[in-house]
Order: sequence, then structure tokens, then C-alpha cells
Amino acid sequence: MTSHAPLIIDIAGLELTAADRKRLMHPLVGGMILFARNWKDRRQLTALTAEIKSLREDLLICVDHEGGRVQRFRTDGFTHLPPMRSLGELWMRDGGKGTSALMATNAATAAGYVLGAELRACGVDLSFTPVLDLDWGASGVIGDRAFHGDARIVTLLAKSLMHGLLRAGMANCGKHFPGHGFVKADSHTDIPIDNRSLTAILKDDAVPYGGLSTSLSSVMPAHVIYPKVDARPAGFSSKWLDDILRAQLGFGGAIFSDDLSMAGARLIDGREVSYTDAAVAALNAGCDMVLLCNQSVGEGKPVDELIAGLAAAQLKGAWRARPASDARRLALLPVGQPLAWDDLMTSPDYIQALTLLPA
Repeated sequence: MTSHAPLIIDIAGLELTAADRKRLMHPLVGGMILFARNWKDRRQLTALTAEIKSLREDLLICVDHEGGRVQRFRTDGFTHLPPMRSLGELWMRDGGKGTSALMATNAATAAGYVLGAELRACGVDLSFTPVLDLDWGASGVIGDRAFHGDARIVTLLAKSLMHGLLRAGMANCGKHFPGHGFVKADSHTDIPIDNRSLTAILKDDAVPYGGLSTSLSSVMPAHVIYPKVDARPAGFSSKWLDDILRAQLGFGGAIFSDDLSMAGARLIDGREVSYTDAAVAALNAGCDMVLLCNQSVGEGKPVDELIAGLAAAQLKGAWRARPASDARRLALLPVGQPLAWDDLMTSPDYIQALTLLPA
């Protein structure tokens, strides 16, 4: 069969078990996502990522490590990165009309470099950042994870942060397309519905995706339903992913689904779906990769069921492997050799970047 490894899975503990190794070696698995439960210290994390790469060098090791309240590794030397809202606040210190805007973009680049360089020093390939959602003041789950409520400021600060990631050799992932900041409901536990028109969404929330279409390496759509555009959540909608994100906004990178275990992914077309059904729907809608998180704890039966179910669905022709999707996955692997941690700590670029971070 044609090569395409769309599954991003997780592991339960601090080291690989025999079951983890078997799952990660499966040809449908293309990577893994780390959580705080997979962290003890830098030595343990570096050993874990090295063991993963010893199984398959092409496996993409990911993490949600944005700064602020979404930062998986916080001890043993990792910098406590500020929430992205602090960069927007820095921009606005003089109304965004003078030197504060320049200071904010410089600080965003510094944050991206520190974030990427520290993760890469421990063997992590990709952080799902930056958040491109606008801060409308309503969403608790987004809140201070957003740079600002102005799409132009979000775009410029995100571009600066992405430049810092690039300096560290790391790709980026803009989320949550076309925007999660307007709705109050949390898609982890609910099914948010945004009743605005397509015109309104494109005018505001989706602006960063068009403005960054040549800079974004990957995008993660929201588990939000926009009924005036499509009855399906964005991550399961070919209209959103193929027609709008790719064709209209010009995005050519990889598309990840958000976590298939979230409440917002469990109801499609009015019916409750299995993880396999959700994965097939996301892949057929235009996602290149699909995530299943926090299901490896215990025996990990849901992970095994998804792997087996997706393999069976492929044999039945329910979804078709796409070489272009795997090429996009491989393009997210880091560029160049990272600095080892001790060398990074004495690097002039790193030391300068730390001085530029907002308090």
C-alpha cells in the first residue's frame, strides 16, 4: 500500500513499554505527542526521545508547549515562558504606535527561539504553537493563550514567534482554524457552535491564516461547528480544509486534527462516532494526520482499536493513503543539529533571547 502514516498517539509513562514499541513501529503511526506525565527531568526526557528515534527516525515527536498555562515541561532548567497575551500587552504599551510594537515582535522571536531550542535540546521535534485564535474575551479555554483580539497584531506576533522557532530549526503549527476564540464552550468537554457567517469569520478570525499562508508549516483546525458554513466541525469538513484553508487562503502545509478524544470530535452529523470513524472522517475531509491523546493510560485498548480500525478501513477503501500527506509530515521534522543543553545555556543567542522575554 502507498506510504501514509497519519496517526499521532501517546504513551502512558516515563519510558517505552513493549506495547508502546509495537504501536510506534506500526506503519500507520507517524508520530507521538508528549504530556506532563511523560516528564521527570531533562535526562529522562532526552533518553525517552532517543529511544523513540532508535525505533524509527521518521517518527515526529510533538508536544503542546506554548508558554503560560500550556507548557508541559517546567522544571530542571526549562524556562517558564510567558503566556502569549503578555506579548500583545507589550505591543499595546504605547498604543501600538511606537517602539512597543517593535519590542513585542522582538520578544516574540526570542520566545520562539527559547521554546524551540530548549525542546530540541531534549529531542522534541515540534510544538503545537502558535495559537492564532483571537481573544474576544469570551473563551476560557483560549483566554491568555491568544496574543490579542486584533487579527493584524496576532498575525505579526505569530510571524515573529515562528521566526524564532525557525532559528531553532523547528517548524510550527497554527491553531485552531478558523478560530476558537469567539465561542465560550470548551471543545475538550463540549461541542462549541459559532453562528457567525463565513464573511464575518474570514474578516476577523481567519485573517492570520491567510496572512501567514506562506509561513505556516502546519495547521490544526478547531473542533467547533460553524453551521452557516458546514454542519460538521471544521476538522471534519472538506469545505473548511480543502475549499477554504487550502484553495481560498493558499495554505500548502500539513493539517493535524485536534485530539479525537475531545467531546467536540465525538459527534459528527448528529451521531456519536468511534475513534476510527472520527479518524476516517478527518482524513477524508483533508487532514494529513490525526491525534488520539490520553488513551494509552492503562492497557491502551483505545489506541490499539484505532490502529486496527484504521488499517481495516483502509483495506475496505473507506480512506485512501496519500503520499503527499506523508511528505508534509516528514517536512515537519527539524532542520539541522540542535545545540546540546549545556552548549545552549552558554550560547550568546540564547542568553540574549532570555533578556528579551516579557516578565
